[in-house]
Amino acid sequence: MSYQSFGQSLSSKVSLSITCNGLLNKDITSKSDPIVQVLMQTPLGAWKEIGKTECIKNTLNPEFTQSIEVDYKFEEVQKIKFAVYDVDNSTDTLYDDDFLGQVEVTLGKIVSMKCVTEKLVYNSSSNAGTIKITAEEIGESNTDVVFQFSGQKLDNKDFLSKSDPYLELLKDKGDGTFIVVHRTPHIDNTLNPKWKPFTISLQKLCNNNYDLQLKICCYDYDDDGSHDLIGEFYTTMKEISTGAQRQLQWECINPKKKAKKKSYKNSGLIILELLKVVKKASFLEFIMGGCQINFTVGIDFTASNGDPLHPSSLHYINPSQRNEYEKALIAVGEVCQEYDSDKMFPALGFGAVIPPNGQVSFEFPLTFNPSNPYCFGVAGLLTAYQNCLRNIKLYGPTNIAPIVKHITTFCQNIIQSQPLSASNYFVLLLLTDGVISDMDATVAAIVDASYLPISLIIVGVGNADFSQMNFLDCDQGKLRSSRGKEALRDIVQFVPFRDFRQKKQSEILSILPNSSVCKDNLGLPPALSKLYGLSESIVLSVVNFYNEDEVSQISPNQKDVTQIQLSGRKANSIQICHLYYMLKKSIRVIQGKTSTHKNWTQQILRTSSMPCEISYKISVCLCL
Repeated sequence: MSYQSFGQSLSSKVSLSITCNGLLNKDITSKSDPIVQVLMQTPLGAWKEIGKTECIKNTLNPEFTQSIEVDYKFEEVQKIKFAVYDVDNSTDTLYDDDFLGQVEVTLGKIVSMKCVTEKLVYNSSSNAGTIKITAEEIGESNTDVVFQFSGQKLDNKDFLSKSDPYLELLKDKGDGTFIVVHRTPHIDNTLNPKWKPFTISLQKLCNNNYDLQLKICCYDYDDDGSHDLIGEFYTTMKEISTGAQRQLQWECINPKKKAKKKSYKNSGLIILELLKVVKKASFLEFIMGGCQINFTVGIDFTASNGDPLHPSSLHYINPSQRNEYEKALIAVGEVCQEYDSDKMFPALGFGAVIPPNGQVSFEFPLTFNPSNPYCFGVAGLLTAYQNCLRNIKLYGPTNIAPIVKHITTFCQNIIQSQPLSASNYFVLLLLTDGVISDMDATVAAIVDASYLPISLIIVGVGNADFSQMNFLDCDQGKLRSSRGKEALRDIVQFVPFRDFRQKKQSEILSILPNSSVCKDNLGLPPALSKLYGLSESIVLSVVNFYNEDEVSQISPNQKDVTQIQLSGRKANSIQICHLYYMLKKSIRVIQGKTSTHKNWTQQILRTSSMPCEISYKISVCLCL
């Protein structure tokens, strides 16, 4: 496959799907529980993790559903290492698990060949199995699909109990073979299962192609990994979506049984219980909907930065050259200020002895005026930063939690003062040189912030060890506080500034979580519905809106409908957002794009009997 077929730009986002065959068995009474760690070599030669697959129990031939996304850069030699482990415990690290083998290969080779199979290397063993990596370019996709399936009268594969069925969804690779894109959990001891709803991107499901053939297989789960096929069927998203208004069902066919028995009909039915096609709002749509992005800057003034009077200090003020902090402020700030309408940045410092009392503070305004911590634009930030340096003494330790709590409190106050407005999103830009001293408190503060419209960008200044920052940037899982509270979402993105010294300004904001960055197309982290934990309860569709009277007559407490149907004379084919409350925990949203009718929906929210918290969450989803 030529590079041109992956697109004309010098950079493409690629999804890597992984399967293994004939792995080493490290378990005595069962088979290995493999997981694959994927690492990319940095320009300095170190290996950095870019993703992990899920762990699959009791198998030497795993087909992983968790794909790895990576930026393929045509002009660079990108070395990737695939390391396979047998998971033996519940820890997040793999260092204490059994190593099963690894292979190094260039991303260019994988992309050019589209699919490669390599032998795994395990010490001197020549037979550690193979790993197969399949590359697909990831097209632009802002659509998720929510499915729920059930089974009826499935074949029984167990002797002393009933089957333990689960589903696998596979898509056609284009060459007649299929690749697994999703696997449901199994349900114990039933022939009539109803699996929980799950969400998958349209890109991952079918490459955004409604005509791409899909294969759905139903298996009976066995603890030893020898899962039995109950049956399978083929379909497409076109068939699924066009038949969603009625309850679609497919015969589950077992090919071996069908070949043996002429009287064979099926091995049960698979029924589509739920389908939602959810269009995620882009950052641009969020801005056009009236959202104000609020950037706050936090700067590390701890002693580890070095004496500001010495040229080796990261805070050294050189009349002829910017220091590292100034360069980072300019590089990131000039892009950020374009999305902040008033360009007034609250600027805070931490870890220094400040006037007038000479006490250490971990949350002080650079202006030394708590009632007015704002700086106008990047120029104002630089001026406040330089003036601040002349009046403080660098100290420590590097406590980050107070400044995270500051932005959280500020956000909460805005929400409480504007309960029916979702016009604010908060981004904390934190510049620091090294190791965090209050890690437990910082994790707890970040977990709390994850339930609010907040993102945290940490820029590492200098050449210190930033391994702790990568822990906070928890791309492969969710942070959990020492008390067990789990983050709602990943709100942290860390980047060493040294990696961005030669980057264009338009690339700087790629450090925003889940963003596809350029100045006019920035993906908000994450989509609005997902941001507030409502992804499973939001139905997104577009309707033609007709007149204001019909709006006022709609009750948010309707319980027996799946969407609001409006009839009447079309007025300018306006597509408008609307909502209603359905059952106790379900919110259904009908969403389009317009600001003209914002006041209508706000009025319904004000007059409805919905709790304030739910009203606020709905208004967020509607960009009100």
